[in-house]
Amino acid sequence: MRQWMTVLGCLALLSAAGCGKDEKSSAERDAEVKRAMQQGADAEKKMYEGMQKGVENAEKKVEEKK
Repeated sequence: MRQWMTVLGCLALLSAAGCGKDEKSSAERDAEVKRAMQQGADAEKKMYEGMQKGVENAEKKVEEKK
């Protein structure tokens, strides 16, 4: 029982030490989220455009074979 109390005490100290003050403001976090969302949207747009070009190329090849 005493060992468990020691382990729980150590875990409590570690978790309290890890709960430091967050230095980023909410505006900075919002800007980071917005930037990440924009990067994701850009990547998705590029992927869609690449797929569209692939379909166009495939259609051209099919028409050329006919």
